[in-house]
Amino acid sequence: MKKYFLLSLLVTSGLALHSQSLKNPSFEEVLSLQSAGSPHISPDGKNVAFTVNSTDWEENRFDTEIWLSKNGGTPFQLTNNTKSSSTSPKWSPDGQWIAFLSDKTGKTQIQVIRLEGGESVQLTDTKGSISNFEWAPDGKQIAFTQAEDKEKAEKARKEKFGGFEVEDAEYKLNRLWLTTFDPEKLFKQELPKDKKDTTKKDETTKILLDSVNYTVTNFLWSPDGTKIAFNHQPDPFITSFIKSDISILDVATKKVTPLVKNKSSDGLEAWSPDGQWILYSSFLSDTTSNFYKNEQLFRIKLDGSANTQLAKSFDENLGSLVWNPQGIFGIAYQKTVRRIFFVDPDNGKFKPIFTSPARIYGMSFTGDGEVVAFSGAEDNSLTEIYTSPIKAVAQKKLTNFTGQLSDWATADSEVVSWKSKDGATIEGILSKPKDYDPKKKYPLLVIIHGGPTGISTPSPVASYVYPLNQWVNKGALILQPNYRGSAGYGEAFRSLNVENLGVGDAWDVLSGVESLEKKGIVDSNKIGCMGWSQGGYISAFLTTNSDKFKAISVGAGISNWVTYYVNTDIHPFTRQYLKATPWADMGIYLKTSPMTHINNAKTPTLIQHGEFDKRVPIPNAYELYQGLQDVGVTTKLVVYKGFGHGITKPKERLAAVWHNWQWFGKYIWGEEIEVPEE
Repeated sequence: MKKYFLLSLLVTSGLALHSQSLKNPSFEEVLSLQSAGSPHISPDGKNVAFTVNSTDWEENRFDTEIWLSKNGGTPFQLTNNTKSSSTSPKWSPDGQWIAFLSDKTGKTQIQVIRLEGGESVQLTDTKGSISNFEWAPDGKQIAFTQAEDKEKAEKARKEKFGGFEVEDAEYKLNRLWLTTFDPEKLFKQELPKDKKDTTKKDETTKILLDSVNYTVTNFLWSPDGTKIAFNHQPDPFITSFIKSDISILDVATKKVTPLVKNKSSDGLEAWSPDGQWILYSSFLSDTTSNFYKNEQLFRIKLDGSANTQLAKSFDENLGSLVWNPQGIFGIAYQKTVRRIFFVDPDNGKFKPIFTSPARIYGMSFTGDGEVVAFSGAEDNSLTEIYTSPIKAVAQKKLTNFTGQLSDWATADSEVVSWKSKDGATIEGILSKPKDYDPKKKYPLLVIIHGGPTGISTPSPVASYVYPLNQWVNKGALILQPNYRGSAGYGEAFRSLNVENLGVGDAWDVLSGVESLEKKGIVDSNKIGCMGWSQGGYISAFLTTNSDKFKAISVGAGISNWVTYYVNTDIHPFTRQYLKATPWADMGIYLKTSPMTHINNAKTPTLIQHGEFDKRVPIPNAYELYQGLQDVGVTTKLVVYKGFGHGITKPKERLAAVWHNWQWFGKYIWGEEIEVPEE
C-alpha cells in the first residue's frame, strides 16, 4: 500500500483534480459554507428577513444570524450574536419591527430590532427559555411558549434524596404565555453602564394557560386577535405527537374549547382569513402507521361543523401550510423536486404554482397573500432567497450564496433510475467528476440517506460527514439511492419497507450498484458504502448480508432491532415498521437485524456513533463492533464525545469526515492516510 501524510492543504490543492482552473475545496471549506433559510417577508412585501448559517471554528459551533434585504436590495447581516445564535425572525404587523429568538443572556428570549437597524432590545425576561412566539394581529402583544418552572421542587428533592429519575415520568409541560409590546417604554430605558445589551425587567408578562394537564406544541392567533388555536398533547415526549389534539383559547376569558380530538395525531396548520375556519392535518384514527402514511388535510368550522377533507388525491405530505386571502398554499416533494402547491379551500383541488427553482424549502407571504418570499435551490446551486408575485410570476433572487462555489470543482449530479429485485422502480442521485468519461471504469461510493423518509437530491456540493466532493474530484462516482421508504414518491412507495426493513432496502442499494456495473462504468473491485441513522442501519445490514463492498461505514446505525427497541426514544417507530414487538414476533426482528447474519460478515467496517445518542442508542454500535471482532472482520469504532444522534459541532464533524476519508482511502484506493493533528 502507498502511504500518505495528508494535511488539509493537500486535500485542497490536488487529489487527482482534473481541471486546472478550478480547485478542490478542503473539508474545512465545505463545512464553512454559509447557507440561507427561514425567509420572512414584511407585510407590505418590501423587505425580507432570513437566517444565514455559518461556521465559527474558534468557538466550535455553527452560528445562525438574521440578515435583511430592504426594498429588494443586497442583503446585509442584521444581528451579530458572538456567543450564540439569533433565529426565527418575524415581522410585526406594521412592518416596523423584527422580533426573533436569541440566548444572549444564557436562556432563549425574545429580542426586537427596528427595521431601520440599531441595537436589538430584549423584550422578555422569563425564568426559562422561550421555544416559540407569535405576534398578535394588532402588534401590541406577543404570545409565546416555555416550559413550566420546576426548579424549586427539583432542588428540594435533590437536596434530600440526591439524583434519580423516573423513566417516562420526568418532564416539563410547555405553557402558553403573553407579553406586551410597547416600543415607547421599551426604548426609553436607560442602559446600565456595565452592560452592552439593552434589557428590561419583565413586568408585562403573564401566563395564559396554567395548571393544565397537557403540553402546548404549536399555536396561532385568530385574524381578529381574540382567540388562539393551539396544539396540545399529554406530555412533551417525541412520540406523544400521535395523541395531539387542537383546542381554541379565548384570550380575554381564558376559556378553552376542544375542537379536534381524533384518536390519532391532529396538527394545527392555519386559520382562514375570515377567522371562521381552522385548517388541520390528521391521521384520524390511524395510530399504527403515522411514520410512513400520508396525513390528510381538513378544514373545520370553529363550532366543529362542516369538517371537510381537501386535496384528497394528493399523494404526499403537504407542509408549511398557509391560508391567506388568495387561498391555501403548501410545499411538498414530488420525487426529487419540491414545489409550492395551491389548494382551493372551496373544492379542495390543487396545482403547483412555480416550476423553479427545483426545490423550495420555506415560504412566507405578504398580508394580502399576493407576494411570496421563499428559499430554494437548483440542481447546481446552493439555497437562495427569492421573492415573486403569486399571480404574475416574476421571481427575483435576492442572494448569491452559490457564489461561494465560483472557483470550486463541484459535483455534476443527475437523477438515475433502475429496477430493484422485486420490480420496484428506484431512483437515485449519481454524481460524476468534471472530466467524466463513460468509457472508463470508476471507483463507486454509495451514500445512503437517513429517515427512512428522507431523500437525496442533486446538489453541487454535499458533506455532513462524507467528503463527497473530494471523492468525486479524486475520480470516483457517488450513488445516493432513494431506497423504498424515501419521501417524495408517494404513500405506497414509503410503505414498501414495512415488515421488510433492511431486506428490501438492501435490494434497492445492490440493484443500483449492479445497474451501474452493467453500464461498464464501475470498477467492481473498488466499491464502498456508508450512511447515517437509517442509512447507517442499511450499511450495517449490507455488512452482514453482502460481500459486494470493499469497505463500509456505519454511522449511528441500528445493528439489532431488539437492542434498538428497548433503548430508543421512539419505540412506536419499530412497532409500526415491523408490525410487532419482539415478544410478539421475534422472527421479524431476526429477519431485519444485521446481527442475525454476523457470521457471514467479511467487509472492513468503520462504526461512528454519538456518545449520548437516544434515537439510535450506542449499544447498537458496541454490539456490531464486538460481533465483527468475534468473527475476525476488521473494524474500528469511533465514539464522538458529548453528542447525540447528530454531530452538531464543526470540529467533531471535521474529525468524522477525516475518519471516513481515511477508511475508504485505505480500502478503496490502497492508501495509508494519517489524520492530521494540526
